Order: sequence, then structure tokens, then C-alpha cells
Amino acid sequence: MVGAVLAMLAIYVALFGTFDPAYHRPLFFAACVLVAVLVRPLAVVYNVRKRELVAICWMIDLVLLGVLLLGIQRFVASAANLQNMLVSYSLEDQLIALGALIALIEFTRREFGLGLSLFSALTLIYCFFGESLPGVFQHAGFTMGQTIEGMWYGFTGVFGMPVAVVIELLFIYIVFGVMLEATGAGPALIRMAIRATGRIAGGPAHSAILASMLFGTMSGSVTANVAGTGAFTIPMIKNRGFSPAFAGAVEAAASTGGQIIPPVMGAVAFLMAQLTGTSYLLICLAALLPAMLYVAGLFCAVYFEAKSLGIKPTPKDELPVLTRDDWLRSLMFIVPVITVIGVMATGRSPAMAGVLATISAMVFGFLNPEIRRAPQNLMYALAQGGVAGSKIMIAVGAIGIIIAGMNLTGLGLSFAQSVAAIGGDNLFLSLVLTALGCLVLGMGMPTLPAYLIIVLVMGPAIERFGVPTIAVHMFVLYFGVLSAITPPVALAAFAAAPIAHANPLMVSLVSIRLTLVGFIIPFLFVFNPSLLLGVGSDPVELFWGLLRIAAVIWALTTAFSGYGSRPLTMIDRGLRISAAILLMVKGTSIELIGLALVGLLFFGDKIFARRRRIASE
Repeated sequence: MVGAVLAMLAIYVALFGTFDPAYHRPLFFAACVLVAVLVRPLAVVYNVRKRELVAICWMIDLVLLGVLLLGIQRFVASAANLQNMLVSYSLEDQLIALGALIALIEFTRREFGLGLSLFSALTLIYCFFGESLPGVFQHAGFTMGQTIEGMWYGFTGVFGMPVAVVIELLFIYIVFGVMLEATGAGPALIRMAIRATGRIAGGPAHSAILASMLFGTMSGSVTANVAGTGAFTIPMIKNRGFSPAFAGAVEAAASTGGQIIPPVMGAVAFLMAQLTGTSYLLICLAALLPAMLYVAGLFCAVYFEAKSLGIKPTPKDELPVLTRDDWLRSLMFIVPVITVIGVMATGRSPAMAGVLATISAMVFGFLNPEIRRAPQNLMYALAQGGVAGSKIMIAVGAIGIIIAGMNLTGLGLSFAQSVAAIGGDNLFLSLVLTALGCLVLGMGMPTLPAYLIIVLVMGPAIERFGVPTIAVHMFVLYFGVLSAITPPVALAAFAAAPIAHANPLMVSLVSIRLTLVGFIIPFLFVFNPSLLLGVGSDPVELFWGLLRIAAVIWALTTAFSGYGSRPLTMIDRGLRISAAILLMVKGTSIELIGLALVGLLFFGDKIFARRRRIASE
């Protein structure tokens, strides 16, 4: 019930705005923490059954909650003096705030694992003891009062800009995503996807890509999307003859890709517009072409894998026949998405678009007979949206600790300087280092907090090269998202593996092979911003960039599947990989050599296929 209240508050804020941030932010944050802990207490986290141990777990929860809520009470009590900075904090206030920060880090660990919580804890420790470190990481030293005031008391830390953006804008889209899933449009969309792709070799795998990406763009959690659509798609893929690891990898790769597909991009599109000072529609336009290339690369990888295994298209009589009910149910997905785009196109706020899209999802949800029989399920979905938003709020609070630490110590600048020192004036090397950093920082986190922390830490490292701001943000977003399939954490792979009955590491490795183009695209649009429509304006550069990436997709997908128009030898595969590498080297003459090699290989495949067809006739 409290989750539903949070969701209703998010709708109210989206419609009427916030009240005094000195009260709104801490009180809303307190409600979110309370909801998250009540829904998933320590005893549930560790699946504790014994009554005595359950009681101990609840005592720990109550102590941590009490300390954090007491810290928020002290914040609110001093709120009237925050604007004029006339307030001073006693040692007791400082110790209570320190306890609240530690409690927040522990709650973050429970919800999101060690990655973000450890980073937050290290930032806190660094503020206290960083003056003893050598070299570039040494800072001037800060008292406990200075550190605590920066992180807790004020609007530069836990209750700073990220929490404000979530309250004012992103919370409503988290509710919207959960509501959209709850309406039950999934089975109809999957049937439509199967019908659309069934005549392609490996049809069920292609339909899984379409369905998972459609839902993935609305969800801010790759793992939630894998668990939701994977229950339908993974068995279908296996039944067509693909291996369990491949079936799980297709779902993991598709759900990951959904996070970069406009118009919602797992709610990141709205945050990116806020951070870059760019219109939401321009963000969607810039994201469109790279997302289409990612989808094309995944489609090609699955297609050639199916050809190499000899998997035939789905027989026509086995394809589902789309009914009037299927088309009606598809409206439960299509109308809310069009609502978001349409409201934004009229110049209204993203928050208003989120409210109207949520309402339209609820209204069109009644096309589902199950919703008509049990309309209370919509209220349950509203509550689930509140719970999902409360968990994100905990992560964003922990990010506030990191932001305050970076502002206080100059840690972000030091990191950028370190990358600059290693990469020198070489943009490519700096991009590689930044990409590796993004993969590490993004491990184990939902898309929204992963993007936020990564762009704040890693963004300055490549902005110094004069790369367009949107290109920088897109670059770190891509690698933050791809961390979901990258070992050792690879949450998407671990979510897909049990459904597929496959080894999680194998699912992760196959996912990387299938999405290899996704690891290349960010480098290409940094070097050729014309691929981000609306950012670059050179049509010749755009055409050349598209030609290069199309050739790279064909060369790499055939090489790694081992099949073109025929089974490929190791020499054939080596030539394709070499051609792809030449195409990615910046330098017109070298690129032309790579393109010529791809052309020879492509037409050689076509000639071979034609001769084989004539011989068989």
C-alpha cells in the first residue's frame, strides 16, 4: 500500500510540481527507504527461516532504519537555515549523519550488491584519509564536519540533484514501465513478432529480439526484462534447435539492447536531456541510428548462426494466426508509447508525458480480460511501481555520496587526469580506457543509476578532446548498459541462464559475441558524430559511416558464426575479421582497403551461392 502511495505522489509531483526541496527531498527519500526495507528486509535477503535469527535480522533493520530516519530528522530540523548557511552542526549531529550514510550504504549493498555500495564506501573513506595517499590521488584533507556537511547536510550530496531528478521526473517513468508490463501486452506482442519474423531462418530468435527490445526500452532493469520476456522467448528459441547457451544469450543481448532504444531508453533519455541541456526529442533522434545498427548487428548474428546450424524458417502452418484480440492487445503497448512522443512533441514537460502515458496504459489495460476480471491488479502494479522506484532512489542516494566526495576532493578531475596521462593525446586509447572503466562501474547496477554515476566519473575524460556532449553521454551509456552481459558480474546472463538451463559464463560469452557490434558502434559515433542524427550534419560523413558499419556487421557476424553462403574456413574467417579491423581504422586509404576486401568477399559469397543453386537445379 505504501508503494502505491509513493506512486501516487510521483503522479502528483509530475502534475503540480514539488514543494520546498529542504522538506520534500528528505521526506520522500525516507519514505522510499522505508518501503524498500519493508518489502525486502534482511531476513528475506538471506532467506532466514529460524524465528530467533529472523528476530535478530529485524533488530538490525530497525537499528539501521532508526539511524537513517534520525539523520533525516536532523536534516529537516535544520532546513530553515540551509539557505543562508547560518546553521552549525554539533558532534552529535555529525555522528548521526555518519551513521545514516553507513546505513544507506548497507541498504544499497542489499539491493544492488557490492559494486555501488563499495564505491560509495571507498569515497567516504577517501574523504577522511585521502590526504595520506601519494601522487595525484592525494587531497588537502577534510575534517569530519566538512565531509558530513557535504554529503548529508545540504543539496550537494545525498539530497542533491540526482534525487531531485528522480522525484520530479524519473519516478513517474519507473511507475509507467511497471504498469506497462502489468497490462499483459507481452504475449500478443510476442505472437506478432513471431508472425513477422517466422519466415526468416531462426525466426523465434528474431521474434525474441523484437519482443525483448520493445519491452526493454520501457524497463530500467535488464534483469527484470530478461526474467519477464525470457520465460516466453528462451524455450521457443531452444525448440527451434539452438543451444541453451545461445537461447539465453539472445534474450540477454536483446534485453540489454532495449535500454538504448528510444523513445524511453529505460528512462535514461529524460535524464540525459536534463544533464546535457538538450531537448528530449533531440536525444531520441540522436539515439535512433546507433540503436538500429545494434539491432541490425544482433539480427545478422542470429541469422548466420541459424544458417550455420541448418535451422530452417518456421513452417507457415506453424506460425500463429493473428486475431482481433492480438491487435487490440497490441494497443496496450502502442498507445502509451505514442502518448509519450506526442505529448513531448507538443512542447509539454516529460513529466506530464509520463503521467498521461501511465493513465493511457491503465485505460487500455482493460482490453485485457484478466484486467477486467481483476482491476485491482492495476493498483497492485501501481504499488509495484512505487517499490521499484524506491529501490532506484536508494541507489541514487548512494550516488549522491560519490558526487559529494568527488566535488569535495576533486576525485573526478583526478580520474580524468589519470586517463589523460595514460591516453595522452590519443583519443582512441582514452576511449578504450573509458570504456573499460564504464564496464567496471556499471556492473550490477540498473541502467539509470549506472548511467548517472558513469557519466559523472568518466565523462570528463573524453570531453577534453572536444567530443560533442551528446556523443560523450551516449558512449558511456552504451558501455554502462553492456556491463549487464560482461563477466564477471553479467547480471543479464545470470538471469537468463536458469531459464535456459545453461552455464551463466557461457551465456555471457555468447552474448558478447552476438553484441560485438554494440561494443564497436560507440567508437564509430565518437569519431563520426554524423551517426548521431541532429548532432553531426555532414551527409557525406553519415553515408560513409553507415557504409562502414554495414560492412563491419556483415564481416564480423559471418566470421564469428563461421557461415556466409557456405561454411567458412579459418582463412575465410580471418580475412573477414581483418577487413572489419581495417574498416575501423581512422584513415581514408586504410578504410578503403577494408571496404574493397569486404566487397570482394561479399560478391565471392554471392557467386558461390549462385553456382550452388544452379548446380542443384
